[in-house]
Amino acid sequence: MTAVLSDGIGCDGFIWKYLWDDLAPLVSVAHWNYRGHGRSGLPADPKHVELVDHAHDLDAVRTAVGDPDVVLVGHSMGCQVSLEAYRLRPEKIRGLVLICGASGRITHTFKGTSVLAQILPRIIERVDAHPEIVRAIWGRVPSEMALRFAMLTGEVDARAVRAEDLRPYMKHMIDIDVPMFLRMLRSAGDHSAADLLSQVNVPALVIAGDRDTFTPPRYAEEMAAALPQGELLMVNGGTHAAPIERRELVRERIERFLRERVGV
Repeated sequence: MTAVLSDGIGCDGFIWKYLWDDLAPLVSVAHWNYRGHGRSGLPADPKHVELVDHAHDLDAVRTAVGDPDVVLVGHSMGCQVSLEAYRLRPEKIRGLVLICGASGRITHTFKGTSVLAQILPRIIERVDAHPEIVRAIWGRVPSEMALRFAMLTGEVDARAVRAEDLRPYMKHMIDIDVPMFLRMLRSAGDHSAADLLSQVNVPALVIAGDRDTFTPPRYAEEMAAALPQGELLMVNGGTHAAPIERRELVRERIERFLRERVGV
């Protein structure tokens, strides 16, 4: 059995820092990068950053590691990617672990409003008109300043997470190609797998933080309720970074899920 880890948008695996080693005694672990993320180069065609493209890439990763039985583990947008990968080829998928995410329309629910969805097309239009200027400005944002801002505003629990756990995410976001990132974000915001949830025929563990402002927890509750074999862990005090804020709780719950529901 192999656990395949799918990131959130703009991420390069920072969220799996502890979970990777925690899962390794139970299953093989594979982590991959989206197009234009981490060690993956920019897509040859910049339009090919839709959710369905990521689902096909995830399917290619499954094949590349020998096409074993898998548990798809997604964080944030990785939940949508994992669900679309199930739609694409459910064979050999034995379970889903969906963390701090929703089934779709994430720009319409960001911080509980649709403001991001409304302004995103105008932002993309302006960035596409002056991509060099945007890249120059974006690349000069100090990652340490972004890190301090996240800590101070409560987007993460500063009491439960260490700065070195978040620093890789901040550095990766500063280096990311902004036009590509925005197109991916628009695709994730337009996409929905809500129609698929009732057809998911495997055990599914949904994990959410009750203080998650990126993906408000009620959407995780709705997703867990719609999944025929779904169950929910609501992390008290957890934010969008719950797996590194509440490492032991998340580890124990996923381990129990793999043993009792998936049969690892």
